[in-house]
Amino acid sequence: MPADLSDVQTLLAVARAGGFREAGRSSGASASTMSEAVRRLEERLGVRLLHRTTRSVTPTEAGQRLIERLGPAMAEVEAALRVVDELKGRPAGTLRLNVPVSAARLVLPTILPGFLAAYPDIRVEVDAEDGFVDVLAAGSDAGIRYDERLAQDMIAIPIGPRVQRFATAASPAYLDRRGRPSHPRDLLNHDGILGRFASGALTAPWEFERDGEVVKVEPASRLIVRVGGAMDLAVDAAIGGAGVIHLFEDWLAPHFASGALEPVLTDWWQSFSGPFLYYSQRRLVPPPLRAFVDYVRALK
Repeated sequence: MPADLSDVQTLLAVARAGGFREAGRSSGASASTMSEAVRRLEERLGVRLLHRTTRSVTPTEAGQRLIERLGPAMAEVEAALRVVDELKGRPAGTLRLNVPVSAARLVLPTILPGFLAAYPDIRVEVDAEDGFVDVLAAGSDAGIRYDERLAQDMIAIPIGPRVQRFATAASPAYLDRRGRPSHPRDLLNHDGILGRFASGALTAPWEFERDGEVVKVEPASRLIVRVGGAMDLAVDAAIGGAGVIHLFEDWLAPHFASGALEPVLTDWWQSFSGPFLYYSQRRLVPPPLRAFVDYVRALK
């Protein structure tokens, strides 16, 4: 007997939320209703799909394989159904974006307020992370990434500033104590504040450029933070005098203005291309995403 699509959607929601109660909160259904739907699906398929304990709900091997195949397929079904919203005269529904933390902090704040005001029937959900993920398989409609991270078979449009720079800075007190570098190699005698990606790679070496000369340095570090949510800790530590930080210029600009951080090696700051909004060219574009793409393009 074919499985009910609503039961399939419930399985995906429970797996994504990590529990029946958590999934019920976001969907408006009770935990018992969600549990019954998954049990019904398991009976129809003749296999257990979720491990249930008093503390957690996790997919079995069969459940994980099913979820991996169903996620993209159900996203396509939902996108096809949402196309009907276009007949209502204005786009409606949910737009799900997967973005790096830097974009959530530096790009979207200048775009989302105006977009939400222009499209009152659209809800936006933003998942901010800096790992290398398949945003479509994760259930997002589109992602924001830099050009070197763009996946194949994707449509990419510019979003946000087209040129950005990495800035290098430290607190005035730290520089008074340790000296002000005049060349990137001088940073080898300083404490660097570094980030670590989920992959384990560090945000080093730092790269500088001036008059065609490129210099890479990897300063010693006594403080390493997780790229993403812990970057504010790195900035605060730099302000507190823990070392030199190398980060997006726009992220550090307010602290330059206040005097909490002092820029160094400004002639060597390297520029790079700004981010892109990207989405699949092989899938139906749901109305909320089409509206967002049109809105972003109109800002240029």
